[in-house]
Amino acid sequence: MTFDEARAAFPVLERLAYLNAGTTGPLARRTHEAMQERLRLDLEQGRGGTPYFEEMLRLRQEVRAALAATIRVPPENVALTTSTTDGCNIVLAGLGLGGDDEVLTSDVEHFGLIGPLHASGARVRVAPVGTKAPGEAAQAILDAVTPRTRLIAVSHVAWTSGNSLLPRRLKQETGLPVLVDGAQSVGAIEVDAAGIDFYTVSGQKWLCGPDPAGALYVADPAGLRVARPSYFSQSRYEPTGAFEPAEGGPRFDSGWIGLPALAGMEAALRDLPEGRFARTLEVAARCRELLAPRVDVMTAPGQSGLVAFRSEKPAEIVSRAEQAGVIVREIPRTGLVRVSCGWWTSERDLERLLAVLG
Repeated sequence: MTFDEARAAFPVLERLAYLNAGTTGPLARRTHEAMQERLRLDLEQGRGGTPYFEEMLRLRQEVRAALAATIRVPPENVALTTSTTDGCNIVLAGLGLGGDDEVLTSDVEHFGLIGPLHASGARVRVAPVGTKAPGEAAQAILDAVTPRTRLIAVSHVAWTSGNSLLPRRLKQETGLPVLVDGAQSVGAIEVDAAGIDFYTVSGQKWLCGPDPAGALYVADPAGLRVARPSYFSQSRYEPTGAFEPAEGGPRFDSGWIGLPALAGMEAALRDLPEGRFARTLEVAARCRELLAPRVDVMTAPGQSGLVAFRSEKPAEIVSRAEQAGVIVREIPRTGLVRVSCGWWTSERDLERLLAVLG
């Protein structure tokens, strides 16, 4: 498959310079068709009966295996969730944190992580990272570790700056449990989550899947309490509600995901082209190169698909870009405009962005 053929799978790219996969990725035609076909079958055949539930179970296992493969972990250690936020909540509830426990995070985290951290009841310690380069950012987090720290919870790639927080280094140098928000990494860059305690996956961003879709990798499922059970969490249960957890990661499955979403996710994961990670980094590097003479770029080289730059009027730039058919986003309260460069991004897309900046 050539680049032009792969890009043509996304009809939206015929109209827009879509540079916002960090929020939600574009839908491919085959993904849409798979969802529509499943909806047609649901309409005509109903949503019940043995064939329906057998197909649901098959799709869950197919999607579980495919998502596990994207982060190089065993599928038996992976739970199906609805989002990275869902995964963070599952982990933090299962850890049973309290006021005497300290969790360490950074000041560049999305509410999808810091909200659940706050709600956990633990004392949240925030390391100053800002727009630091990856090595400096990781060191700032390491410097904030105390004897009371029970968990480090950070993004793999900051949603603000696009810089990596080097979670593997944090794990190796502290030995502490690490929870990683993988919303801006999975599907954009190569990820090997083996060796990380908890790693969350977003399906609708860089993997270009439908909503809702996500996953959670748990290195030691037996070591995490099932605090938010769904029907899929149990292998058997009593009238009192007492239950025996399912084996492995599926004990943390967050609940029902409709067959149209499962079918769409399966199609999206099946159609991902080889060489996409190298292509994404090449496009992001080209974006940095073109932006650098015009704006103050905050993203270090070789990070991910995100490229962020500072502006005195970020909202104005985003609005002007949208009117010109260029979709980027403002990061609130930071003065940053964020560009999401996917493997599907073309030179023409970047030229359209530059035309907006003048």
